[in-house]
Amino acid sequence: MNLRDRIQPSYQSFLEYSENAKITLLHPSGRFRSVMLARLTADPDIDTFYYALGLDDINLRNFLTSITHDLSNQHPTFGRHLNLLPKAVHQNPYAHFELVLDTFIKELVELSDKSFYFIFDEYDRSDGADDIQRFIERLSHFLPARCKILLNSRTLPRMPWVAMVAKGHAVILRDEHLMREDFYANRNRDGASLEVYSLGPGYVLLQDYIVDDWEGHLPRLLLFFTLDRPVVTRNEICEAFWPELDDDQAVNVFHVTKRRLHKALELDTLMHDGTYYRINPEIPFYFDMFEFVETLMVGRHGNPDNPFEIWQRAAKLYRGPFLQGHNEQWIQERRVSFRAGYIEALNNVGRIWYERDKKELALRTYRQAVDTDFARVDMHGKVIELYAELGRRAEAVAHYNKVKAWAKSEKQTLPEVLQQLYSDITV
Repeated sequence: MNLRDRIQPSYQSFLEYSENAKITLLHPSGRFRSVMLARLTADPDIDTFYYALGLDDINLRNFLTSITHDLSNQHPTFGRHLNLLPKAVHQNPYAHFELVLDTFIKELVELSDKSFYFIFDEYDRSDGADDIQRFIERLSHFLPARCKILLNSRTLPRMPWVAMVAKGHAVILRDEHLMREDFYANRNRDGASLEVYSLGPGYVLLQDYIVDDWEGHLPRLLLFFTLDRPVVTRNEICEAFWPELDDDQAVNVFHVTKRRLHKALELDTLMHDGTYYRINPEIPFYFDMFEFVETLMVGRHGNPDNPFEIWQRAAKLYRGPFLQGHNEQWIQERRVSFRAGYIEALNNVGRIWYERDKKELALRTYRQAVDTDFARVDMHGKVIELYAELGRRAEAVAHYNKVKAWAKSEKQTLPEVLQQLYSDITV
């Protein structure tokens, strides 16, 4: 069997799973990562743009300078918006993060009228650049509809992959295999003495007892923050927790917080390898976030014998918004992702109830979805349809008017499909 035949299953898996994702990671342990890239860039049916990170890409400033230069060889107008930014922005782009992000998106919008992949090769060269990692993560959430990101890296990028997978936003491929569990190589342990629950108010059990002596809320949040990604840097922690402090002050407070975390759990929870912090791999633990996302993945891709039970289980694991009661930026970002996964589970539960002709149960499920996220207009359409099918026309009209009032307050226009639905039930 030649090499092309050997990688064909991997390539077909890539095309299948990346179709509905905004960002795809070729897992560092994959054997055919580089060959896969060659196969993709040679495919005449797919448009690609390619950038290999260089040794100088040690910060966002250098990265933007290099990528603007390289991409102009693939698309002559790439960089024209970035080049018009003020000098102060170019000197310190991270201080103007949102402006730079919006401008980069403008560049992507003009790259092609067709669907395309934007490939970041040698991505591990950004391992030490917190600002680049953060930039690509946030970029992936706001890409033009026709653009997808592909990362090839020899290390696992420091992104919140579990949250991104929960949202249906990211996939991780190891050759032809889609990763559906153990994303950070720290699998949930059966019978673990340390149990961490983040969906809802957030609490921690140690030997079946709730840990409540944290000496403040920050040590507890530090545990959740570190579990959120494969590894984190001290700078990332300080920026998320104490952005208003200067570097020395933030580092001092961090070390105090870390000591309090270790004291609360009576063990050295965080390990430092000289560059990154991670949860001590010797500690057997359970994290509800991992189980929630792994259950979603079984429902999406596992072909379970009883999908209804899987989707119900995922919905049950969602005990409330991620770290309910806290509103730090990183928490709000994760909250959006896990909420999307929860509504996906409810949508499938409602769909199956409907297919079983249990319309009242389907309606109750879809109502639960819109109560969780009122902005999900697609779920509102299902609520209105079910009210109408159940002969509850007045409630259907009332619900539509409620959604219409919400859209007006948000200065949004209701989709035509929802307006048509309203017209149909009021004839």
